[in-house]
Amino acid sequence: MVEPRLATVLNVNDDDANRYLVNRILEMAGYHVIEAATGMSALLMAEQHRPDVVVLDVKLPDISGYEVCARLRANPDTAAIAVMHTSATFVTSDKKARGLDGGADAYLTQPFESSELIATVRSLLRLRHAEQAARRRADELAEMDRRKDEFLAMLAHELRNPLAAIMTAIGILERKPTDDTKEARMRGIIHRQTNHLARLVDDLLDVSRITRGKVELRSGRLDLRAVLLQVVQVIRPITEARGLGLEVSLPEGPLLISGDATRLEQVFTNLLDNAAKYTDSGHISLRVEKEGVDGTAQAVVRVRDTGIGIPPDVLPRIFDLFAQADTSLERTRGGLGIGLTLVRQLVHLHGGQVQAVSPGPGMGAEFVVRLPLLHVHEVSLAPPVNTVSRGGRRILLVEDNPDARQAMRELLELWGHDVEVAPDGLQGVELAVRKPPELALVDIGLPGLDGYRVARELRMRIGRDIRLVAITGYGGPEGHDRALEAGFDLHIVKPVKPDELDRLLSNL
Repeated sequence: MVEPRLATVLNVNDDDANRYLVNRILEMAGYHVIEAATGMSALLMAEQHRPDVVVLDVKLPDISGYEVCARLRANPDTAAIAVMHTSATFVTSDKKARGLDGGADAYLTQPFESSELIATVRSLLRLRHAEQAARRRADELAEMDRRKDEFLAMLAHELRNPLAAIMTAIGILERKPTDDTKEARMRGIIHRQTNHLARLVDDLLDVSRITRGKVELRSGRLDLRAVLLQVVQVIRPITEARGLGLEVSLPEGPLLISGDATRLEQVFTNLLDNAAKYTDSGHISLRVEKEGVDGTAQAVVRVRDTGIGIPPDVLPRIFDLFAQADTSLERTRGGLGIGLTLVRQLVHLHGGQVQAVSPGPGMGAEFVVRLPLLHVHEVSLAPPVNTVSRGGRRILLVEDNPDARQAMRELLELWGHDVEVAPDGLQGVELAVRKPPELALVDIGLPGLDGYRVARELRMRIGRDIRLVAITGYGGPEGHDRALEAGFDLHIVKPVKPDELDRLLSNL
């Protein structure tokens, strides 16, 4: 390895003869040498010149070399400088240990050979260069990660806008009965595949957030049984389309847990969707049991299929990112290989465990999720909320995507609402001030005034007499929190299912 010939070494020693000797050895080896005779002057020289290595005598007239090293390490500007202690007096092993524990990188006892000094300096320079390279690489990776997150957020926004328009449009079509079986079948295909695309977008973003530890649960007391029934309603059409049987066995009473209903739906939708995806014929079962009592009580959810199974070599890493049971070139099963990673992380965030079991290829698989249950006598469920849609409301829709705006307007009008639309934030504010609506649905990524500024303007000029809902392609807890801070009452992510939108609006 070719050593840099202009590396700078700060030589700190109060003995003139020793300092001169070390200077000459280092200069003859090709290093640029600066010197100091006291600890305080060494600290000033280090901060001004930023040497690559400090050769630091332990015994100095003002402060000790140990103290100099500690101060160098405490200063962010000098913390990365390599430090070598030298001493002709403190030569016992405990003194060497004190120096190394205090932050020194090496310790030489005087007198030392010139070759030993040069070899140690070279070793410290190699270490420093390796640390600098690692730090630069870490900075580059952090910047790449930041750009990746920005790209994923923008990608999600761009994908969710057309998905929102498609989902709203198919929602309108499905409300119009048809006797044409082919048309009904095509509507079903569009509906299922749009939902599938929406889930892929959500999974892609969620796995990025989870790997960075940026997912927060909005937990509350809920009935896991109700969550699972909701998931079954979503999955049953998929299993029927594939000609698969779906067996569901749930306890009679509630399964009370502390959790995030949306995230738990995501967990079990992923598991059941995977079961349907990897099963060509046969059936899928969803069975739930209670185990344990008191503080050890838990809900055990088993999702079993008669599908292709999991090979023994894949099973230990089935929950790893991008791991898939179907590794064939045909990729007939689809997917990104991130769903099970999300399942594991979300289950762990709920204080639970998930396990995969399979006898082998062609023999099906079972996924077992265990979640802690709450004590029944400690909780009380809120009364059911009336979700009957209230028609005849004055609604302002602010959306810059023409297709999404048109589809949403027609859907809202189909429900009996009086709808005004605006293609940008400025027009949205003007319409709202001139004729205040009861409810405003506002996209975040608007030209002119973005959705956050629209919300602030409306709160300032109209006050609390208007209900504000952010409908956005930008997901994540950061967007949710920022929307509430701006004045929105609710933050929902595109694409919004028509039934879900109807239920949300009816509760406002």
